[in-house]
Amino acid sequence: MSTHRTHRRRARLALAAAVTVTAALTGTASQAAPSASGTPSPGAPGLGDPMFPLDGNGGYRVDRYTLDFDWQAPKTPFEATATIKATATQSLSRFNLDFGGNTLHGVKVDGSTARTSRAGDELTVTPKSPIAKGRTFTAKVTYTADPTQTRHRDDAIEDYGWIPTADGTVVYPQPNGARLIFPANDHPSQRAPITFRITTPKDLTAVANGKLVDRAERPGDRVRWTYDSEQPLSTQLVQMAVGKFKLVDGKGPGGLPLRDVVPDALVEPTAAYRKLTPDHLAWLQEKLGPYPFNRYGLLVGDTDLAVALETQTLSLIPKADLLGTKVDAERNMVHELTHQWFGDSVALKSWSDLWVSEGHARFYERMYSEEHGGDSFEAAMKTAYAAHDQWRHDFGAPAEPTEPNLFKRMRYDGSALVLYALREQVGDATFQKIERAWVSGFRGKTASTQQFIDLASKVAGEDLEGFPRPWLYGSKTPPMPGHPDWVVNPVQG
Repeated sequence: MSTHRTHRRRARLALAAAVTVTAALTGTASQAAPSASGTPSPGAPGLGDPMFPLDGNGGYRVDRYTLDFDWQAPKTPFEATATIKATATQSLSRFNLDFGGNTLHGVKVDGSTARTSRAGDELTVTPKSPIAKGRTFTAKVTYTADPTQTRHRDDAIEDYGWIPTADGTVVYPQPNGARLIFPANDHPSQRAPITFRITTPKDLTAVANGKLVDRAERPGDRVRWTYDSEQPLSTQLVQMAVGKFKLVDGKGPGGLPLRDVVPDALVEPTAAYRKLTPDHLAWLQEKLGPYPFNRYGLLVGDTDLAVALETQTLSLIPKADLLGTKVDAERNMVHELTHQWFGDSVALKSWSDLWVSEGHARFYERMYSEEHGGDSFEAAMKTAYAAHDQWRHDFGAPAEPTEPNLFKRMRYDGSALVLYALREQVGDATFQKIERAWVSGFRGKTASTQQFIDLASKVAGEDLEGFPRPWLYGSKTPPMPGHPDWVVNPVQG
């Protein structure tokens, strides 16, 4: 996600966070621990991430989501079904799904009605019979989806969940808004492929991550659109949009299929900047190696929300960016494209690893912009260096965010500065080897900050443990290699 155009609008609501903290402190973790004997026991209601303790769930692994949406009209509730194929990783007496903002009708596990209860965003499912460790099972959840459900954060995210448009919707699932769209194992480390089956009136188009595999006429002048994500993805990277769209196909480097999704009235006004995507792909592939997915494209967001998002294979770019200056448009476009390598292909192990994703996206965004008419990269990093102690004080060190400050300035320019310092320390040639080793070695996997440090040391042929840690975790900004004249401003307040 890119932030350079974002404006703060209002204080965030704290109800969901309060529910999370309360539940995390009331002994649910002890209830969730499986016994050594393999006796059925509850799956954990959360993965214990310091930012969001109840996000994600224990006791099972999702193998595939199949989502059936019977879309009706803008801001109108509609019937939905989520079919979740999963494998038990312990003997389960019950398990949880992250689910909020929708009306639940019922849950069946392997065809039998299950008992359910809800508390905050936790949907607890008790199947008719325990599920043995290693067994595959299917949970089918029927509900009414409400495409007006949003939440708010007082940081770069702003509003998230369902974001209405004039004739449909786009979705902003980051950081944990996928649960407003469908019941899920909603944590960035939990990846699974998704099949989307979206039925719409015949004058609307539905799109989603991945490949369109079927378009079928349905009774009542309706159309069912079926998409396959092709590769597993984190729930924070899901995209599902409905509207009066034109699908604009193209080719990228090496014949990579490109598909832009554009509101009808914006096709021509945004065409010039959208046609730059092949150049952006070629530039990033020169730096990072092959693009990691089967296709790519832009979804032009026809909303007033000035937030771009790296939804996998279909980046959401606000219309304002594509109707503004070329420099600003390319900054957001390159930022979200960079995320396809960092954050999408190589996913976050925990939210504290967000600096790796956002730092890299900002690093390459600024590098590209400097080469194509934008501001000086070095000057931007010098400015970030001067503010770094203040950002540490206000928002936490790059790899030590707190939940309210997760998407604040430190995770962007402040984290790009860490990468800039590493490049200054090891040299450009070694830095490029580290980058390519990271995106190739962890392609399609999750990875942590410590794994990044370990890989950098291995590639550089020296123990770098002592170099990045003060940058990532310290209370004071270290000296910048090669720039003894750079000065950090004193902390105010």
